[in-house]
Amino acid sequence: MKNINAVEMKNISMIFNKKIVANKNINLEVLKGEVHALMGENGAGKSTLMSILFGIYEPTEGNIFINEREEIISSPVKATKLGIGMVHQHFKLVDIFPVWKNIILGVEETKYKQVINKKKIIEDLTKIMKEYNLEVDLNAKVKDISVGMKQRIEILKILYRKAEIMVFDEPTAVLTPSEIEGLLKVIKELKAMGKTIILITHKMAEIKEVADRATIIRKGQYVGTYNVKKTSSSKLAEAMVGRKIIEIKNQHKQNNNDDLIVIKNLSVKKHSNNKVLGLKNFSTKIKAGEILGIAGVEGNGQIELAEAISGMVKAESGKIIINGKNITNDSINKRYIQHKMGFIPEDRHKFGLVLDANLITNVALQDISTKKYSRHGFINKTAMQTNAQEIIGKFDVRNADSGFAIARQLSGGNQQKMIIGRELTRDTQFIIIFQPTRGLDVGSVEFIHTEILKAKDEGKAIILVSYELSEILQLSDRIIVLNSGNVVGEVSGKSATREIVGKMMISSVVA
Repeated sequence: MKNINAVEMKNISMIFNKKIVANKNINLEVLKGEVHALMGENGAGKSTLMSILFGIYEPTEGNIFINEREEIISSPVKATKLGIGMVHQHFKLVDIFPVWKNIILGVEETKYKQVINKKKIIEDLTKIMKEYNLEVDLNAKVKDISVGMKQRIEILKILYRKAEIMVFDEPTAVLTPSEIEGLLKVIKELKAMGKTIILITHKMAEIKEVADRATIIRKGQYVGTYNVKKTSSSKLAEAMVGRKIIEIKNQHKQNNNDDLIVIKNLSVKKHSNNKVLGLKNFSTKIKAGEILGIAGVEGNGQIELAEAISGMVKAESGKIIINGKNITNDSINKRYIQHKMGFIPEDRHKFGLVLDANLITNVALQDISTKKYSRHGFINKTAMQTNAQEIIGKFDVRNADSGFAIARQLSGGNQQKMIIGRELTRDTQFIIIFQPTRGLDVGSVEFIHTEILKAKDEGKAIILVSYELSEILQLSDRIIVLNSGNVVGEVSGKSATREIVGKMMISSVVA
């Protein structure tokens, strides 16, 4: 029996502004009923290629066949009619709408062809949530929920529309380990039901677990298609980045430096509910040149800790002391300039970048009033441009147009590299780093981990929050585990193992 191509993309090229080549003569064949991984470095053109399939862009050149019939996919509406659904890497949500309305937007079920049948919609969504273990508060406003919850909404949108061809663009980038496990189970079940799935992910374990074949593209061009079961992870990674990958690890050298950060009994109201505490009586000390890893399942006090130290929210009680100075009530600007703080936020769009400004402006934002970029009220645009271009080169930020590209135009991974480059190259003495490698390819992860360890060697105190347990284990000198806002344990990075920290993460016993 002949295998049928659910998707075939022939000689696809996509050129933006007549100069940025995102895709060049790419060929992709996806068999009906298979899970097909689409792999490549950040900025390789994966999301662009899938945006073409979903009708967001029309290709400069090439042809698309759906179920072996040529189609012109001129819009997402046309793609949806063809049975194509897409879970986007960057959320396509309306902040002021409730969750349920975001999920059904554009495919509203109505009574009498006029009134939205909310009762029936809620019933249908509740059934889907229970079936796929993707619980969300359907009546919550999107602006009030976490990044992880927003990702779940995007997944529910595609399930609600009952697409036959499903594109998942980095769907697990912000999910917790248990949520990832649940999603991979969903993908397997969808495959068993005959659905065709294209999965964009940088996580090799996920590809190995669910994918049948993988197509790799590099710098916008086709590299090859591989049988996942017959190809090693190292070979796939090497094909993706064009070289062998080296795992970067903390060498745990003895540190006799003084304490740079002292936190005493810090309590902070919950991020999503300001009537209860999200972080409770948190105390620790961090030396100059030390990385403190904060581990735990998402939503257990990590956001509250990072936002209180950065000044984004006020602490309910407790003290934050930097170099002997109490900064608990200081402004964000004072923390950045006077106390030399660096901050890589969890939500790069909401807090990391001004999306409609160019990269040169984004690099200079925190220091625009300092001597670095201005004198006597005049802004030094040359200094801004030079610094931006140095970061773009060093951190391999692609399609940056020498810094003149608008931040919104970059892929998620390249936006992340721009933020990390900005914060790690600023004159700082302590840095809060939240999910630094979310959505980054294996080559970029290797480089970013190297740069974080360099910052440690330069004597910077680093608070590293990550839901990637492997990242915490590789980089941390000490690891504190949070559960329900409490410290449930602490272990040295040198002696920590996945098993030890994993047990602490699910423990409710306060240390």
